[in-house]
Amino acid sequence: MHSTNYLSTLITVSSDTKATAGLVPTKPGTIAALQYELVAKAPHTYTSDDILFLVHARRTETKPTQKARAAFFSKPQACLRCSPLARSHGFGILHDESGRIALVEMGTKKYESLVADPTVKKVPAMRKSRASL
Repeated sequence: MHSTNYLSTLITVSSDTKATAGLVPTKPGTIAALQYELVAKAPHTYTSDDILFLVHARRTETKPTQKARAAFFSKPQACLRCSPLARSHGFGILHDESGRIALVEMGTKKYESLVADPTVKKVPAMRKSRASL
């Protein structure tokens, strides 16, 4: 089974985001809205794998069973570095030592202190566009 979980890591906001602060997704049913709803209401409750599978199950109207989860993760899945929350909406995604995630809004003191902290592992969110050559 493949996993997308990180431990003690901050996924930083994409370097090419147009957001200047955290923007709550407004279009219901989108991946961004569903991810935001789950994580914002229950920080440090779900892992990346949990969020990806729960959003997949809701969007495909699949019953979230262990069997369905195993089938979903039988193939590699894109991690939350590809999440629209980090790419477009201005949220860093903090994974704690257990892999549970929380959102950290860019431009806040907490986000800036995490980015500046050399003890926090950081990985950038995927860029929305390719770099020009």
